[in-house]
Amino acid sequence: MPYSIMLDAGHGGRDPGAVYHGRQEKDDTLNLVLAIGQILQESGIDVQYTRTTDIYETPFQKATEANEAGVDYFVSIHRNSFPTENTASGVESLVYDNSGIKVVMAKNINAQLAEIGFRNLGVQVRPNLIVLKRTKMPAVLVEVGFINNDADNALFDSRFEDIAQAIANGILETLNLNSMNSSDMDDIFDPENHFPQEEGSDMPDNPQTEIYHVQTGAFRNETYAKRLLNELLSQDYPAFIDDRSRYYRVRVGTFNDLNDAAAMERRLKRAGYATTIVSHAN
Repeated sequence: MPYSIMLDAGHGGRDPGAVYHGRQEKDDTLNLVLAIGQILQESGIDVQYTRTTDIYETPFQKATEANEAGVDYFVSIHRNSFPTENTASGVESLVYDNSGIKVVMAKNINAQLAEIGFRNLGVQVRPNLIVLKRTKMPAVLVEVGFINNDADNALFDSRFEDIAQAIANGILETLNLNSMNSSDMDDIFDPENHFPQEEGSDMPDNPQTEIYHVQTGAFRNETYAKRLLNELLSQDYPAFIDDRSRYYRVRVGTFNDLNDAAAMERRLKRAGYATTIVSHAN
């Protein structure tokens, strides 16, 4: 099953969002969301939208749509604004609280946009925003530059396709879909046993001889692996990086009993992390 995501273009219809010299936030967000969605669809993601035209829906309606659709992730795109023109600049991402895979996704998106040239303002906690509070899946709101900053607008316009690709890359990096291709997955996952095993190993007949870990990510880029590792360690998960293969694999715990590994996997999933159980012979 592919990952599913709902993309939300902020504002719309009778709500223009922030306005600057005739430029309306609702137009920038819709154009960007459609570009991001196309990239994600081409990467195998099941993409849904809160809007694809200039219509208005309340934030609660948008959250409800995402919940009813049962998507795995919700990403809302906005432009920022500041009381004084050409004063504030940069990108930031907002999350409901500072935990789970949503924070990893927010940091990944920010890092990708910083490479385009935006100032990285970090990840901010906003528990009162409806689209973050009422959504039942991990949710991120991305403020893509300040609409009343001429330099941010110039960057937004001149690097539009790169910005769409950067946000898509941040999402895909979080989902590990641009780290592993289908042949890699075939190497790691054993369909006969319904859970992953180490590359090049065979599952023994006696499961008592197995050691289990919960894997939360596999990356070609060590920087992203360390970012997820630090996120997990900050919450007291016994996380570590296994770098014995061509990937940097972020794993949690060492278990002799599959039931104990499954309990940790459930705990991590409740916290919003993408997980799978991996094993190797003791």
